[in-house]
Amino acid sequence: MPVEGGSSSGSTSAARHPKQKRKAHSLSIRRTNSTEDRPPGILRGDMLEGQDSKLPHSLRNNLLELFGQIEREFENLYIENLELRREIESLNERLTGDGQAVDGGDPTKGALKAKASHSTSQLSQKLKTTYKASTSKIVSSFKATTGSRALCQLLKEYIGHRDGIWDLSVSRTQPVVLGTASADHSALLWSIETGKCLLRYAGHAGSVNSIKFHPTEQMALTASGDQTAHIWRYMVQLPAPQPPPDVSAPCDDDQDSSDREEGEVDGDGPCEVPTIRVATATLKSHQGVVIAADWLVGGRQVVTASWDRAANLYEVETSELVHALIGHDQELTHCCTHPTQRLVVTSSRDTTFRLWDFRDPSIHSVNVFQGHTDTVTSAVFTVGDNVVSGSDDRTVKVWDLKNMRSPITTIRTDSAVNRWVKAAVAL
Repeated sequence: MPVEGGSSSGSTSAARHPKQKRKAHSLSIRRTNSTEDRPPGILRGDMLEGQDSKLPHSLRNNLLELFGQIEREFENLYIENLELRREIESLNERLTGDGQAVDGGDPTKGALKAKASHSTSQLSQKLKTTYKASTSKIVSSFKATTGSRALCQLLKEYIGHRDGIWDLSVSRTQPVVLGTASADHSALLWSIETGKCLLRYAGHAGSVNSIKFHPTEQMALTASGDQTAHIWRYMVQLPAPQPPPDVSAPCDDDQDSSDREEGEVDGDGPCEVPTIRVATATLKSHQGVVIAADWLVGGRQVVTASWDRAANLYEVETSELVHALIGHDQELTHCCTHPTQRLVVTSSRDTTFRLWDFRDPSIHSVNVFQGHTDTVTSAVFTVGDNVVSGSDDRTVKVWDLKNMRSPITTIRTDSAVNRWVKAAVAL
């Protein structure tokens, strides 16, 4: 701030002259110890009378009030430090009289530093609270309030896998079934309504990491840790809805029914689940675990993502490799295709995800999306021209395909985001 008063040096006065010229265009804040020290009837806004400012009167008053709060907080901090110093000096005198001494040349240094750090932290927190309160109209929070927690209820369990489930998908053709991919080297198809296992695919020699259904036919695509992706056909018939259990039936009948259902799921009884062991087509050009696979629009091509840092595009009819999508610096974690356009998005441990454009047969462009600070675990298309990405950096980001420089929305979570699954309804 400009310093009032004269100077004995002409050069010093000349040096201050430009500052005095700019004084009319700056906001001057006069220090006052408290509101009680001002003459009666003088408000904060009256202190700036006669000064040329473009700020509205109400905003200037708010600024004065805010700086007054800062001044009072520092005054309180200064008083607390003085009191603490007197207490420490008194304690040090007693310790010295008892033949003891506080470690260090300055006995008050460590305690004062800790106290000052604590007080400064409290001041910083108060300032942040004041700032957030004053800017609540432009700062939004994605954390749900206490009264808006989502209530979830278990509707159906699908029990049958012998190891962890990595992925699930719902068919897009009739009959509508649920597919699950598991580390037990199998994929299972389920009746959504009854929870009954309808079919098992056991053609992989490793963990089944993903499952996706053909958009128009009864075909499934699975990716596996055996470095391959399989395409296989299925035919299932949904069971009739089960009537409510008869509570008056004997217990032996209930036990037999339970044993029979378990046998159907596990394939251990006489009524074992139908099993497919041979794939219609095997896609095997990767040199590492195939972590995900998906159908391109139309269902005539598929894309696979692997830990060998590449994604491959295949022809379904011939199982031939069409393109190797290379560019990621580390292992791929997921891949997803656009529901209506020939677009593919791949995510990776290199903290990026890439958009591959195959709409023009002669040009295959790629765009790199940067913004995460840890592994991008998945990226999926939503309705419109948006992509949603999840990461181990505990954030979810929404991107516009037309502007990949920065996300349009960032949502912070309490833990890493393992996988994004798009629901049937739009986001």
